[in-house]
Amino acid sequence: MKIEHLAMWVRDLEQMRAFYETYFGATSNDKYVNPRKGFSSYFLSFPDDGPRLELMQMPGILDRPTDAQTQYMGLAHIAFSVGSIAAVDELTEKLRQAGHVIAGEPRRTGDGYYESVVLDPEQNRIEITI
Repeated sequence: MKIEHLAMWVRDLEQMRAFYETYFGATSNDKYVNPRKGFSSYFLSFPDDGPRLELMQMPGILDRPTDAQTQYMGLAHIAFSVGSIAAVDELTEKLRQAGHVIAGEPRRTGDGYYESVVLDPEQNRIEITI
């Protein structure tokens, strides 16, 4: 058994697709549109053939009550393994230079991970790890 995909409601479908393509090497399928429901989505695939990420947009979806630093029940983050400490540092700095929020500086965690935490354009938490 494996996780086939995760899904995320987004406000700006095109901006979010471009973010994951630009910084995490995602490849998008063609946009799916259901005009009757006002639903649109992209499935993003990543270079490692792991789970895909479905970005979805539809009118009437409620925002979750959160700010970038407050945690709530439910999915907490997406983690991307980039292969090395240097790659974690490099991608974190690239995102910082592009104006994205670094919610956790690169560091060694108590359980032995080396990671940073960044926020995507819609304030979802992303761990960048070895």
